[in-house]
Amino acid sequence: MRRRDFLCSTSTVCAGLALSKPVSLFAGAETAGWRTFEVTTRVEVLKPNGETHIWLPTALIRDTPFQKTLSNKFNAENGTASVTEDKQQFLGIVTGSYPEGAKPVLTLTNRVSLKNHAVDLSQREHQHVSRAELDYYRQPTKYIPVDGIVKETADKATKGATTDIDKARGIYEWIVDNTFRDPKVRGCGRGDIRFMLESGDLGGKCADLNALYVGMARASGLPARDLYGLRVAKSELGYKSLGLSTDHATKAQHCRAEVYLKDHGWVPVDPADVRKVVLEEPPGNLKLNDEMVAKARTRLFGAWEMNWMAFNHSHDVALPGSKLPPLVYFMYPQAETADGRLDSLDPDNFKYEITVKEIA
Repeated sequence: MRRRDFLCSTSTVCAGLALSKPVSLFAGAETAGWRTFEVTTRVEVLKPNGETHIWLPTALIRDTPFQKTLSNKFNAENGTASVTEDKQQFLGIVTGSYPEGAKPVLTLTNRVSLKNHAVDLSQREHQHVSRAELDYYRQPTKYIPVDGIVKETADKATKGATTDIDKARGIYEWIVDNTFRDPKVRGCGRGDIRFMLESGDLGGKCADLNALYVGMARASGLPARDLYGLRVAKSELGYKSLGLSTDHATKAQHCRAEVYLKDHGWVPVDPADVRKVVLEEPPGNLKLNDEMVAKARTRLFGAWEMNWMAFNHSHDVALPGSKLPPLVYFMYPQAETADGRLDSLDPDNFKYEITVKEIA
């Protein structure tokens, strides 16, 4: 039987658990094209001071056409742990809490099944999505406004477009043509799209460029959302820059995006990875008309290779028990001591490690 479980050790406290679904995973056509991965994150706070908290994102808490979360198992050594959910953002948060003097260690093992995902934009496909969900993904967030310069830029990108698919594609093409991947940006970027547009600095990484897509789409009236996650395997499509080269995924976080089109439902897009191919695909600094770039550009409007697992759609995330400001998004391990919040982009001193193995 396939289950989506939150499981914890007997020494921890569990709250808000989402338990089993009686659906077979191992029969016939249901397994066609699906690959199963086990992703383990181990966090240790090296210099605890006072009470310590650690937070980790679980794998996506709802099944989708491209991901089925089988289990999220966690263990808080020397402390207690609980899990909370925000179903609107598909968000699960494991919180580890440790008293003063304890050595804080939190381990989370996600097991997921993944399947390459593509939407045939030449055919109509009905997806039942509630009006409330669509309205939610049209709203602004702190760093993704939908007015001012964001709306002005979206209007330019969609000029002459009369259908939602034309608007969505126009924004995609504008971002591929006008932005660039900036290797100096830490992590996946800040995601402050108003600053990007007002400063004229259109360089960034996935959480910048794909957030810009989401903001411009929402400013054009299209429901859109970021999807934060982690690369878990090499690319089978020949892209060295779009996959893992080893089983270590500590720095493999990646944000994608989806846009809702009325005749097609939620459609995968990833203009940020097109710009990653431009910068990083050997020999590097490729032209937009390079064959590898052109193939990625065509494919990444409507399809994702699922050598990547999703965590959530989160924005402005308040960590349970934290007294510090909300996160812009939740994709990296987080921790706080009496000295404040630790640097989530410094895994060696934090310290955390993410490893992946494919389950035969």
